[in-house]
Amino acid sequence: MNTIRIAKLTILAAAAAAVAAGVSACGDSSNEPEVLNVLPSYLGAVTSTSYDGSSDDLLTAGLGKTGLAAATPPAYADPLKPTAAELRRNAIYANYRAVLDIAANSGYGTLYGPNVNAAGVAGTGEGKVAGTEYVAYADDGTGKQNVTLLVQVPASFDPVNPCIVTGTSSGSRGIYGAVGSAGEWGLKNNCAVAYADKGTGNGLYTFDDDSVNLQNGVRATRTAAGKNAIFAPAMTDAERAAYLAAYPGRVAFKHAHSQQNPEKDWGKITLQAVEFAYYVLNERYGQLASDGKSHLVRLTPKNSVAIASSISNGAGSALLAAEQDTKGLISAVAATEPQIQPRVATGYAVRQGGAAVAAQAKPLFDYSTYAALYQPCVAGGATGLARCTSLVAKGLLTGASATEQQANALAKLKAYGWTADADPLQGVHAGFNVLVAATYAYSYGKFLPNDKLCGFSFANTDALTGAPVAYADAIKATSFATQNGIMGSVVYEDSVGGAKNYVLGVSPSTGAADQSLDAFLCLRSLATGTDAVTGAALSGTLAAQSARVRAGVAEVQATGNLHGKPAVIVAGRSDALIPVNHASRAYLGLNANVEGSASKLRYIEVTNANHFDSFSNALPTVIVPLHVYLFRALDAVYANLKNPAGAPLPPSQLVRTTTRASNAVPITVANLPAIAAAPGANAIAVTSSTVDVPN
Repeated sequence: MNTIRIAKLTILAAAAAAVAAGVSACGDSSNEPEVLNVLPSYLGAVTSTSYDGSSDDLLTAGLGKTGLAAATPPAYADPLKPTAAELRRNAIYANYRAVLDIAANSGYGTLYGPNVNAAGVAGTGEGKVAGTEYVAYADDGTGKQNVTLLVQVPASFDPVNPCIVTGTSSGSRGIYGAVGSAGEWGLKNNCAVAYADKGTGNGLYTFDDDSVNLQNGVRATRTAAGKNAIFAPAMTDAERAAYLAAYPGRVAFKHAHSQQNPEKDWGKITLQAVEFAYYVLNERYGQLASDGKSHLVRLTPKNSVAIASSISNGAGSALLAAEQDTKGLISAVAATEPQIQPRVATGYAVRQGGAAVAAQAKPLFDYSTYAALYQPCVAGGATGLARCTSLVAKGLLTGASATEQQANALAKLKAYGWTADADPLQGVHAGFNVLVAATYAYSYGKFLPNDKLCGFSFANTDALTGAPVAYADAIKATSFATQNGIMGSVVYEDSVGGAKNYVLGVSPSTGAADQSLDAFLCLRSLATGTDAVTGAALSGTLAAQSARVRAGVAEVQATGNLHGKPAVIVAGRSDALIPVNHASRAYLGLNANVEGSASKLRYIEVTNANHFDSFSNALPTVIVPLHVYLFRALDAVYANLKNPAGAPLPPSQLVRTTTRASNAVPITVANLPAIAAAPGANAIAVTSSTVDVPN
C-alpha cells in the first residue's frame, strides 16, 4: 500500500459555491474579475485519497475484474477491527456485485465489467482506474443530516473536455452504491463521478453498545463519534435504555429512523454532489488567485457537461435533481428503472397495445404495501399459503384451492398496475416489497424505533425460531461494507408467542403463521387512510400515523418538469418492484403533459428485463440484464450533448430482447438488440395526453 499517495485536507466550510459564475475554460481572468473557488457552506471537512490504479483504484478498490468476480469477499486482517481502507474495498466489492449479474455467461467480462472499455470492447486487463477520491458530509450544522458526498476524479480527467456524472446510490445503499453503474461509465469516459448516499446509507445504530458508523465506516461509540456519526436516532439516554431493556437486540438505521424523510431531499442532494464536484475540480485545475492561496473558478456549467444518472432510487434522484435545478448544473439525464413518484395520475393516460392500463402513477408506499399483502401468497411455501388462506378468510382473496388463490393474487396484482410480464417474478419479490413497505412507513412518517409502527421493528433473527438476536461484533464492525442500508430483518413484535421474524409471525386475528398478516394490513391502512379489511375510515392513533405517512409521501412526489433537458429513461417491462405503469411510463406521461413539445425526454422499455440483474443468471429463460441499456442510454445522451444536430436522441421505443435456454449459454449482443434510431412498429407514441406502448 506504500505506493498509494494519501493526502488529507481539512477545509473550513465557507459561503455558497460560485460554480455558476462563468470564466473562460482556460482559466484566463486577465480581462475579468477573479472568481474565487469557494467551498459550499453546507459541506464539512473534505478528505482526499489518491490511488495508483494498481494496488488500489477508484473502480474496483484494487480487486480488478477478477477480484470482483471472486465468490469469497476479501478477508480482513482483523474482522473485529477492520480498517477504513478494508471497509472501502469490501463496500465496493459488495455494491458492485449487488447491482450487476457477475456471472460470465450473463455478460460480465464480455458485455460489461471493468475490463470492457468505453466503446464496449472487452479487453484482457483488470480495468483498474487511477485517480483521487474526495469525501465530505453535507449537513446543516446539526450532524443530523450528515449526507455523505464523494467525488472520484480519474487520472484521465481532461479539464479541456470536462464532464461529470452523478452516481446517487440505489436502494438504501451507502456511498459506493452506484460504483458499478453510473460510476463505472463515468470513469471509463474520463468523467468525474459525483456520488451521494442520499441520506440513507449504512447508518447502523446498535442499542446494546450505543455504537455508530463513522463517515469512513469504522465503528465508534455515539459519544466518541459526536457529529461524525453517519446516524444515531434522536432519542434521549433514558429512551435508549428503556428501548434496549424492552427490545434487546433491536437496531435502528438511517433510512427508516432519521426522522428526515430523506427522499424529499434526494434531488437537492444530487445537485449538491454536482456542486461538490465542481468545487473539487476547480481546486485541482483552477489557476491560483492573486492571493497565492485560493484557486480561481475555471470549470462551470457553461463550459462543462454534467449528466445526472444512476439506477432505481438513484435514478429517481437524478430526475428530481433535473426538475429542481435552478443553476443549470444538470446538462442531461440518463436513468434506469427509476423509483419516481408522479405528483398526479390525471391529465394523461398510459396505454399498452392501444388499451388503457389497469392502474397508473400510484405512489411507492401504496403499491408496495399492496404487494406486501399478495406477493407472499404467490410465492407459496407453508407460510405463504397460510397467507393466502388468511386473505380468503378476511374477504380479500378468492379461490377454493391454493392454486386458485395464487392465481387470484396474481390477478389482483395485475389489476393494481403490474404488467403480465412481471408474473414470473412476483413471488421472488415478496421479501423485497416487505422491506420497502416497513422501511418507508417509518421514513415517510418520521417515526423512531420506539414508535413500534404496526408492531414492526428491525433486528437480526434466529434462522430456526425467528426470534430477535443481537448483532455479532464482527457483523457490526463490517456493516458499512456488507449491509445494503436496510439493517437486519423485519420483526413482528406482536406475534402470538412473542416477537419473530415476520416470515414466521403469527397474526393475533387469525391465529395462523401467515407471515404476520395483521401487521401488513396495518401498513396497508396507513397507505390508504382506511381500514384495509372493512374500508372504514381510521381513527385515533392509526389515523394520526396514516396522516403522517401520507404527508411524507406528498413531500417526495415529482412534478414531471425536466425543463427541456435531454433525458433518457430505461426500464424493464418485467419489473415487479417498481412497476413501469406507476413509475417510468407514468412519468413519461406526466412530463409530456407538463412540458408538451418542449420535452426532450425519451423512454426505452426493454422486454424480459426487471429491477434486479442478478435474476438473469438465476432465471435465464425469463430475464436479461438491463445494465447494458443504462450504458447505451448514457452513450446516447453524451453524444447528443456533444453534437445535438449530428447525434439526436433515439425515439421512445420498445426493445425486444431474447432470453437464453439456460445459464450455461453465454449471452451475446444478439440477445440484447441496440436502441434503434428508427424503431418502426416498436415506437412508443407520446402525446401531451397519452403514452401508448406496443404489446
